[in-house]
Amino acid sequence: MTDVRVRFAPSPTGMFHVGSARAALFNWAVALQSGGRFILRIEDTDATRNRPEWTEGIISALDWIGVNGGNPAFEGPYFQSAYEPQHREAVAKLLADGKAYYCDCTREQVQERTGSQDKGYDGHCRDRGLSAGAVRFRTPDEGVTVVEDLVRGRVEFPNNAQEDFVIARSDGSPLYVLANAVDDITQGITHVARGEEHLPNAARQELLWPALGAKPPVWAHLPVIVNEQRKKLSKRRDKVALEDYRAEGYLPEAMVNYLMLLGWGPGEDREIMPWSEMVPLFRLENVNPSNAFFDEKKLRAFNGEYIRALPLEIFEERCAPYLDPSWDRELFSKVASLAQTRISVLSEIRQNVDFLFLEEPVFDQASWDKAMKNSPVEILTDYLDRLVTVSWDPESLKEALEEVGTAHGLKLGKAQAPVRVAITGRTVGLPLFESIEVLGRERAEERLRAALARLQG
Repeated sequence: MTDVRVRFAPSPTGMFHVGSARAALFNWAVALQSGGRFILRIEDTDATRNRPEWTEGIISALDWIGVNGGNPAFEGPYFQSAYEPQHREAVAKLLADGKAYYCDCTREQVQERTGSQDKGYDGHCRDRGLSAGAVRFRTPDEGVTVVEDLVRGRVEFPNNAQEDFVIARSDGSPLYVLANAVDDITQGITHVARGEEHLPNAARQELLWPALGAKPPVWAHLPVIVNEQRKKLSKRRDKVALEDYRAEGYLPEAMVNYLMLLGWGPGEDREIMPWSEMVPLFRLENVNPSNAFFDEKKLRAFNGEYIRALPLEIFEERCAPYLDPSWDRELFSKVASLAQTRISVLSEIRQNVDFLFLEEPVFDQASWDKAMKNSPVEILTDYLDRLVTVSWDPESLKEALEEVGTAHGLKLGKAQAPVRVAITGRTVGLPLFESIEVLGRERAEERLRAALARLQG
């Protein structure tokens, strides 16, 4: 099946939506498994909203999730604006063939004739023989338009419920429904996999393709992605920009794995799976039409799994952008393996290791109040005394604190809470005794004394 050609056609009008990323990956999988081609087409005809940086963002985001020109299956980017001559030719052809006509009706006039703002266009200009105005496609009066959809099955649209829709404005510029169909025909697209919200457009394009002398593509309308309230993900309300997840420290491998499961599954209850294993298994006809829940907690868990699976050297490299450039990399390497088992996103690395590089640990009032509420002066004092002579290894450091705790009627967990905050500034973090070992005897003693000074006022 080397003749399969899919496309991904985003508009450069904002940040890259995770739903767009899901659609791109589904199309990319189809192209790769079939030996076909993936076409990136930037739909840039909305000059009032398009910005060059958004186009660059689309390309960068796709590259991050592995959809890029490094693979011969990838074509583009092409730009919709370059196809304007073909758009105008298509409008002229439809007019010449009697399949479209000019219309000068205003919305107010249509509402006045139909008596309702909810009814569609009434076909008033079909036979008026106008030579200017907006251009409408003449839809059939009877029968049904059928969209055979790989995801949703057979979807029927009664033709008497479809109005004669506008395909070009009065200035000759095409509307999306026509431009999209013409671009797909021009680029030889065979399969269109896109969001469910475009299903009504498919009915119109199912009419346009044969009117332009082409066979319609294979349709697949992907399920809506929803939030915890089962509402469609919204840029205004939800965290939807792929760039935000990337900046926070999600791994592209984890993001790809998770997005592929939004509406599809490889079977056998498998979830954590590399891209290379998902591609041969993926089928558009196996996509579930039901809404797909974007569970950020689950994505975070996926990411933690992928972080823990990284070779240690690669983990350290991935963490580098989140560390201060002045921080000693050799010192970081001493605790990297400990941090790798505890963080779920790379940006968390800083708060886990900053105590090693700062002269004083970050002061977090909530952590301090929680750990020091029982004024553990005696615990800190006795442990400080023990640090002077204790063997400097995690087990000895732990045993020393256990003994101090026992002397004061405390289990280790209670005894180590004030020590942890004194050493690291926070109530949670890396294993305490390994942290103290790497920090060193002198700096550990300084921090315990500083904590005591704060307690004693």
